[in-house]
Amino acid sequence: MFRRTLVVALPAAMLLAGGCADQNVGGTPDAAGSAPADYPSKTLQIMAPAGAGGGWDTTARSMQKVMQDAGLLKNQSAEVRNVTGAAGTIGLAELVTSHQKDPHQLMVTGLVMVGGVVTNKSPIDLSKTTPIATLTAESEVVVVRKDSKYTTLKQLADDIKANPASVKWGGGSAGGTDQILVGLFAKAAGADAKAVAKQYVAYSGGGETKAALLSGDVSVAVSGTSEFADLVKSGDVRALAVSSATGQDTGAGTPAQSIKEQGYDLELLNWRGVVAPPGISAGERAAVLKLVDDLHQSEQWKAELTAKNWQDFYKSGDEAVAFYAAESTRIKTVLTEIGLG
Repeated sequence: MFRRTLVVALPAAMLLAGGCADQNVGGTPDAAGSAPADYPSKTLQIMAPAGAGGGWDTTARSMQKVMQDAGLLKNQSAEVRNVTGAAGTIGLAELVTSHQKDPHQLMVTGLVMVGGVVTNKSPIDLSKTTPIATLTAESEVVVVRKDSKYTTLKQLADDIKANPASVKWGGGSAGGTDQILVGLFAKAAGADAKAVAKQYVAYSGGGETKAALLSGDVSVAVSGTSEFADLVKSGDVRALAVSSATGQDTGAGTPAQSIKEQGYDLELLNWRGVVAPPGISAGERAAVLKLVDDLHQSEQWKAELTAKNWQDFYKSGDEAVAFYAAESTRIKTVLTEIGLG
């Protein structure tokens, strides 16, 4: 059974340094910590820490659907709920403080949250969770309305170099992948990255970003390629570039050139993954890992990757733990360079 619950959280404190004393991450569970055979033994809760329509929400609902369709839930159900605000760090705070030791609580996360932790000065970071895996990676797309004066990326670059305040940008949460790309593009174009970043308007979900672009509240939008595919296909928006190494079809049927192919030394992929709360046992961690491993290996998940135009970016267990830590360091450095740290 699929259920949808929307939880709109109020602002709360968010990122601590260091780890929880009872947290079990990393390492291989010993025999005494083998995975319980009956997991999940109750309804699995998958949190999308942002509004409906965005990448985290889509990922959570894809996980829910595949787990159900592939028969991975052992006659249990999965629920997806949205906890909005502050680049996912409100949801992160809830996972860490309210759901400790509960292996039936999972949360979708990703590069956006890593950046949100820095820009929101959250008192809780991803080191407080139990990293399970990374799942997907997706290139970003830079889009404008069909009636925009911008028909090439160079025209946009020239404008922000001449006058950083002349372009209003829209995208996901402050400090997330979208704003990081805007700052890095400004830097690659020779513009004042800090000044350009100030013209960025953050929205909590992909639906809001689309509405802002179509209404004219912003003149350029940045998001994952899958989030604008419908509008590119309908002709309502035009893709100027993608952030992958080479060109990619964004919905129009023909590849949009990459930023790098157009002369700007920049590549960026938005990755997404899943974490569990702190304090779960080694055996519970092994059970969650098995569930997500089975999800990743299923034919249904492979079909979902193709349908959503997501890249397979799977790292699990100890490899995921190391990756999450490295990304936290890397993104903090990038955000400081463009004035957002």
